[in-house]
Amino acid sequence: MPQRLIRTLIRPRAQSMGVLTMHQPLPAPGLDALDPFLLLHHHGPQTFPSHNSGLPFGPHPHRGFETVTFIYEGDVRHRDSNGFASTIGRGGVQWMTTGRGLVHSESSSAEFRQRGGPVELIQLWTNLPARSKMIAPHYVGLQEADIPTASLDGGRVTVAVTSGEWEGVQGPVRPVYDVELANVRLQAGGAFTRRIAADRAVLFYLLNGTIVVNGQEVTGRALVVFAPEGDELSVEARTDARILLGSAPPLNEPVASYGPFVMNTQEEIRQAIFDYQNGLMGVLQDED
Repeated sequence: MPQRLIRTLIRPRAQSMGVLTMHQPLPAPGLDALDPFLLLHHHGPQTFPSHNSGLPFGPHPHRGFETVTFIYEGDVRHRDSNGFASTIGRGGVQWMTTGRGLVHSESSSAEFRQRGGPVELIQLWTNLPARSKMIAPHYVGLQEADIPTASLDGGRVTVAVTSGEWEGVQGPVRPVYDVELANVRLQAGGAFTRRIAADRAVLFYLLNGTIVVNGQEVTGRALVVFAPEGDELSVEARTDARILLGSAPPLNEPVASYGPFVMNTQEEIRQAIFDYQNGLMGVLQDED
């Protein structure tokens, strides 16, 4: 089958987000989204000192999409107005369906704030179809041990499967929408081939390292944007490397967004703001 052609590479610049260093490859100039993938923030890697203030994401609302947080280093304490709460450590994933709305916070554990240490996270926003935007919110917190892996190329490629299936390994998350996500670690010289149907959008983000994907060398942080033709991804690592790889069918629906709300019309955005301001998404007090 034909390989997917690479349309462009997006290399995010470092930005300050409170105490965090953040890189944002999506959205980017000229690329509002990779429908249904809306936003990708890569925080770190960096080191927090001892006696730090932790992650800076105090209580805030969301409606109309799903958030997926990959924790590569450090930990994230999640709390929300639906009563879900958990602290997920290195190698874990937090998957939150915001649905009709909730208020949540993402902080660091008391232990991490005391001792400090390395921090690296990715937060990804994936859109929900119009029919699902007002479903009940839901949260899943998975530790590293909860996420199954597939071993490829003689052990030189390891795939941690969050959702969807890879080489017979089924991810533990069953998303509202058909979103497949996995973290791929490659040792130098490791290689894999992945077929993704041409009618699915591809999310391919290189966190670090140097790889060759479909004949083109890519190095460092980069979002690889593919044309919607072909179905094969062929990847070989020239150095140790990490990739966040996902796919989903495009929704092809109108998007109206305002900060933490993603809906289909401006009237729905106005309603979301009203509902939040009137406490209809719940209330969450900051622990500090």
